[in-house]
Amino acid sequence: MAAMNRPRLSWIRVMVAVIVPVLVAAGGYYGFNWWQSARAEAATKPWFASYVDVTATPQYAFEALKSVSDRDVMLSFVVADPNSACAPSWGAAYSLNDASSTLDLDRRIARLEQQKGAVGVSFGGQAHDELATTCTDVSSLQSAYASVVSRYDLSTVDFDVEGSNLTDHAAGQRRAEAVAALQKARRASGHPLAVWLTLPVSTDGLSTDGTTQVSQFLKAGVDLAGVNAMTMDYGQSKGSSETMAAASEQALQQTQRQLGILYRMAKTPLSAATLWSKVGATPMIGQNDIENEVFSMKDASTLNAWAVKQGVGRMSMWSLNRDTTCGTNYPNVSEVSDACSGVNQNGVLFADTLSKGFTGRINDAASKITTADPSATVQPTDNPATSPYPIWNSQAAYLQGTKVVWHHNVYQAKWWTQGDLPDNPVLSAYQTPWNLIGPVLPGEKPIKPITLPAGTYPAWSGTATYNTGQRVLFDGIPYQAKWWNTGDSPQASSSNPDGSPWVALKDSEIKAIANAIKQGKPVPSGTSTPSANG
Repeated sequence: MAAMNRPRLSWIRVMVAVIVPVLVAAGGYYGFNWWQSARAEAATKPWFASYVDVTATPQYAFEALKSVSDRDVMLSFVVADPNSACAPSWGAAYSLNDASSTLDLDRRIARLEQQKGAVGVSFGGQAHDELATTCTDVSSLQSAYASVVSRYDLSTVDFDVEGSNLTDHAAGQRRAEAVAALQKARRASGHPLAVWLTLPVSTDGLSTDGTTQVSQFLKAGVDLAGVNAMTMDYGQSKGSSETMAAASEQALQQTQRQLGILYRMAKTPLSAATLWSKVGATPMIGQNDIENEVFSMKDASTLNAWAVKQGVGRMSMWSLNRDTTCGTNYPNVSEVSDACSGVNQNGVLFADTLSKGFTGRINDAASKITTADPSATVQPTDNPATSPYPIWNSQAAYLQGTKVVWHHNVYQAKWWTQGDLPDNPVLSAYQTPWNLIGPVLPGEKPIKPITLPAGTYPAWSGTATYNTGQRVLFDGIPYQAKWWNTGDSPQASSSNPDGSPWVALKDSEIKAIANAIKQGKPVPSGTSTPSANG
């Protein structure tokens, strides 16, 4: 991290020094991890602020509050002036002075602040050049950012880096260096600045360009308040039957995982709770840019509940301009409008739904300084008695769809794997055969396998000969022979799925057989090899 003013000794730091040794001695990892998570939760005030497109037509009156969820807004987008590489502009259309006179922007901000609201400013966006792309002198770039921060007296800024602005890594390095210098100067002057990076994601999390930009910021010494994932426009990474909420949850889970790796690489390991507090989510409400992607009010409610439970630090949305049902003069709702959502909201605001539980304010994180969490370097020990699935074993082989527990998390195999650590620190999801599902929940117990009653199929015998397709029961679990065999126990199929002549039936198949038994229907005898158990 870059040099900065030495913080005063806070009560939290004093308590760390006193409590940590006591907890470790009294309760080991679990006591300390509980306290560490509680500390992160208590110190974090998750906040909600919608984006407002300042230059969109018709002009959106963000200063005229519809509800309390509208009081904090992220004004967008400040970009490079097309005629002056290092001059900031609003949407490449208005200089800061022009925005004041033509859009009454300064006065409208003051009006919002009179109502106890607050603003942040977002630099970048998809449509125009972010300042670092055109301004090649880091000092001039810092001055450009500083002019915006000073004019609007900002304590929170956001860098929405996407498209060609994101793939330009030289610009990314300039951006990181200028922001680090600006943040350092603001802290030195007693006006701290919270910095967020807003980046596109797929259901696999951040792209390689995205993780590169985060790494550049951390290496330059920027103290990131967090990374805000644009949970929208998933394209082919989203399953055809997958809801937008489910796709967003997966994207955020992966983003949090990647952040953990990036902070460890930056020699600042953070606990899971702290990492979640550094994750933001920004769905595009209603109709997305991709025609078959629609973020509904149900998606908003589902995502909000999940995000609050996880401890996500920020919730935003694109955009407040669009938070209303389209009128009859806008018949083709499958085309994205700047002024309505494209779905019937039944008088309910997306902002009110998404903001539930996000009780903090946009400026809360400005004075916070990121420090390493001691608990992040301690790996928990898994207990079979409290693990819903078997604990991962380096000697075992796992079929596609198999779930395991490792370091208090549940993982699912994406393909056949053996010896691959579920939490191997790889940035890209395609580099690991494991998909992180989520943490082991309090009070969980081993999930009992689905079994069939004795006599459904013959019990396996070590002396019998079995032909391809025959089925047997082993401890109540049905198995089917993949080829002729004798003396090969079905039990070995889990540790050697390729070499074993047996494969367990899928849970769905076992349930279907159990239902057939209840209804007095014939039980399938088995003629073809079933697919891997999921």
